Amino acid sequence: MASGNILVADDDAAIRTVLNQALSRAGYEVRVTGNAATLWRWVQAGEGDLVITDVVMPDENAFELLPRIKKLRPDLPIIVMSAQNTFMTAIKASERGAYDYLPKPFDLKDLVSIVGRALSQPKARPVRESVEEIEGMPLVGRSPAMQEIYRTLARLMQTDLTVMITGESGTGKELVARALHDYGKRKSGPFVAINMAAIPRDLIESELFGHEKGAFTGAASRSIGRFEQAEGGTLFLDEIGDMPMEAQTRLLRVLQQGEYTTVGGRAPIRTNVRIVAATNKDLRILIQQGLFREDLFFRLNVVPLRLPPLRERTEDIPDLVRHFFKLAAAQGLPLKHVDTAALERMKRHRWPGNIRELENLVRRLAALYPQETITEALVETELGFDAAPPPDMRLPVANGHVPAAAPLPADLDSSSLSLAVEHYLAALFKSHGEQLPPAGLYHRILREVEGPLISAALAATRGNQIKAADLLGLNRNTLRKKVRELDIRLMRSPR
Repeated sequence: MASGNILVADDDAAIRTVLNQALSRAGYEVRVTGNAATLWRWVQAGEGDLVITDVVMPDENAFELLPRIKKLRPDLPIIVMSAQNTFMTAIKASERGAYDYLPKPFDLKDLVSIVGRALSQPKARPVRESVEEIEGMPLVGRSPAMQEIYRTLARLMQTDLTVMITGESGTGKELVARALHDYGKRKSGPFVAINMAAIPRDLIESELFGHEKGAFTGAASRSIGRFEQAEGGTLFLDEIGDMPMEAQTRLLRVLQQGEYTTVGGRAPIRTNVRIVAATNKDLRILIQQGLFREDLFFRLNVVPLRLPPLRERTEDIPDLVRHFFKLAAAQGLPLKHVDTAALERMKRHRWPGNIRELENLVRRLAALYPQETITEALVETELGFDAAPPPDMRLPVANGHVPAAAPLPADLDSSSLSLAVEHYLAALFKSHGEQLPPAGLYHRILREVEGPLISAALAATRGNQIKAADLLGLNRNTLRKKVRELDIRLMRSPR
């Protein structure tokens, strides 16, 4: 049976009762109060082995009380509860020395488990100086999935652990990486980001590690790399799954030995950089295909952090919409409001482009419509523009990602493709009755054809972008840009 004396402070009598019952059943002695003054008096008297406190109380905010408690009794674990379930709440709790942060509502089993861990490891975390309050929040959302991310980030802020962020395109991976930097102990250093998919493969090593004069054709002078630029700060390696094997080997050396050499250089250079990596690919599959080093994966995946797609956190959409409208207004666009029906329509959307797609929608709504209140009809107009056509109206090439080596219909020719487009447009105009479809039809049709066409070419060439570019008659850099813009997943056929 557990033992220990727990002090609980919350102005909600129902919560005090529930916590008293749950902790008493677990074997703890419990004292409860509805104000901060009583809690502080108990702490001054040396009572309690652990404190559980709400943030907002009638006489004092817990974030003002926590520093005094930690100064008087630094080994006293404190668990903070809050209904203000924001990223900044989690960060403030960590800043002021809280052992853990729990958003309301919470699971009682989780709370009892955290209490047990805190009492078995009572040594207090070092109190950190408070970071400056930054206007606005870098991360938005109150869903359980986002609350878990906030708690994880708060624990990581004062560490140099390598973090691997995974998630679909548009989920905010770089935003999370920046939050780790901006609110961590390296905040005074530089934050340097590099996207592996946006740099030619033969230049990645030079971009990362720099090069010496004459190291290769065109190297007319010495150039510093991203590691040197990020010295003392954070280096964000985006789309790490696109890093070529040669560069992976050099990166592994940095992670193992803390040093690197420039391209063409000989003298090792010590580095002091925190690495945060991100990918929208399954690196374990790439490892099986021989495209990613397993030992590098384990070095990067010290703390895995998965960002949920928007469809898994639709309860965050109202907060996100309000946030993006405020950002748009700050940039000179009219401030809009959204009615309940419009928000419900947004929640039903699949959001293949995730947060980025939602932000773009909000900007369009702010810029294109004079109405102060955004209605469901306006949202339907914009989402209808983005939505894929129903199966019986699809173009002959499947919309979205084409699986490797997918066979095309034998009777597919230019006439059948043209006929399919005609049928598609006829059905589209018919569905809108006397009104015209939303503006931008030309680009919509191009997008419907262009993505599957590029996907099919890549599938036919087993993912070889040089061959695919030749097949399509495109410049290789143009193809790379299209792949990124259309978020085309690169797939390879089994060997």
